[in-house]
Amino acid sequence: MPDRPCKLALEDGTVFTGEAFGADGTHDGEVCFNTSMAGYQEIITDPSYCGQIVTMTYPLIGNYGITEEDLESRGPQVEGFVIKELARRHSNFRAGGSLEDWLRKHGVVAIEGVDTRAITRKLRIQGALRGSISTEILDDAALVERAQNWSGLVGQDMVKRVAPKEAFKWTQGFESKFAMDHRRKTGAYRIVAMDCGMKRNILRNLVEAGCEVTVVPPDTAAEAILEHKPDGIFVSNGPGDPEPLDYAIKSLRGLVGKAPIFGICLGHQLLGLALGAKTYKLKFGHRGGNQPVMNLATRRVEITSQNHGFAVETPSLVKVGGVPTHENLNDKTLEGFSHKDLPIFSVQYHPEASPGPHDATYLFDCFIDMIRSGKAPTAEEMAAAQARLEGKAG
Repeated sequence: MPDRPCKLALEDGTVFTGEAFGADGTHDGEVCFNTSMAGYQEIITDPSYCGQIVTMTYPLIGNYGITEEDLESRGPQVEGFVIKELARRHSNFRAGGSLEDWLRKHGVVAIEGVDTRAITRKLRIQGALRGSISTEILDDAALVERAQNWSGLVGQDMVKRVAPKEAFKWTQGFESKFAMDHRRKTGAYRIVAMDCGMKRNILRNLVEAGCEVTVVPPDTAAEAILEHKPDGIFVSNGPGDPEPLDYAIKSLRGLVGKAPIFGICLGHQLLGLALGAKTYKLKFGHRGGNQPVMNLATRRVEITSQNHGFAVETPSLVKVGGVPTHENLNDKTLEGFSHKDLPIFSVQYHPEASPGPHDATYLFDCFIDMIRSGKAPTAEEMAAAQARLEGKAG
């Protein structure tokens, strides 16, 4: 028996026993897996993971410690963290401490020494499963029963747990000397960002693109948003099922046609619902920094960072005027759309990455182009934005 035993129980009766390396406690969530080789700190602090127990497929985690500058929110958002092996000696001159100490400080239950390949394979075959992770309940049957009794993500409003209560201004761009070489522009466009659990790197990208950003809670009425006289509206990522978010959908319906709108991840799903499309739950979701996506307008492939368990149904979107713009090459699910008549476009993945490749950061420039033209970005505009990004990278 490990010195600090910890168990992960799944609703199907499977129990994994390992060593605790985070805080003591018991938490419930949907067990998912992430295929990223690095970026564990950004993953743990991504609000989109609220309500989830994250399993990392890469076998060695913690090598470079924790750097406060790289947090994507105020702190950890996951319900639990599952890895094969913890690197107890970190090597990174920027690090302020170890992953182990940081997780303990913030109350995150974490387990190492389990077969993460077996967990991942089970989730791929059976689909996402409810689970419970605990250092306190070590009886297998009791922990399995707890997992089975958890409500799950479908039909639950997880956004209320991570969204801000009040509006605020965001002015910080990429200030670290270790950030990618970017193209800071002066704040020429007023943007209202609907925060459903937004990552900080999205806000930094908007500032770098030349935006003055006002962040508002997702239950802000359309009339109140329009009082800011926005040049454009951004709808953020966030956790869980989009369908219960009636307040956000109602607000977006009042904004459609009033200003250009750009959505990412959950924001993409909410825009689809606001237009009258349908959403559905994926079998095991897309989570990782290596998801191939085809830009249907330019016919170019982007390697993208993703974190979502729901998707927009393509046929229902087309019926309400949506135009598919991006497609996942692994399972052919919808990854982006625009509208045939309205200045709207959105993507299911994360162009800001963090962690992940920067293939899709050109979409922030497409948002600015849409604000200027009053029309959804064309294939030519997307290609031009991609070329500008590649020119900077070169």
